[in-house]
Amino acid sequence: MNSPHEPTPVNDPYTPFTPNRDGVAANRAALVIHTIADIAAGFLALWVLLYLLEANEGNAFVGFVHGMADWLAGWAQDIFTMESEGLRVFLNYGLPAVIYLLLGHGIAARVRRL
Repeated sequence: MNSPHEPTPVNDPYTPFTPNRDGVAANRAALVIHTIADIAAGFLALWVLLYLLEANEGNAFVGFVHGMADWLAGWAQDIFTMESEGLRVFLNYGLPAVIYLLLGHGIAARVRRL
């Protein structure tokens, strides 16, 4: 029987109960990698959405999102060159978003298994 002063284990997917704290650092690192990948993909998706909705590019927020998206997708610019500007933006920013998600979540899963 547990002593009354011993904490009750909590079953949380991000911080599983480990009595000797093995794997806690790996889980935290995986969570950081996972979160960074999600944020990067979020900026790219937000820029595609703002562009397709014809947001005012003179607005400071829209300019910030566009700058972040350009920086994050700089390596993938003009992979697709087509007549339709909306489709070109969707593909040139959507592909890096998908790649960031796949790589980030894959690396996080690998780190979590350490």
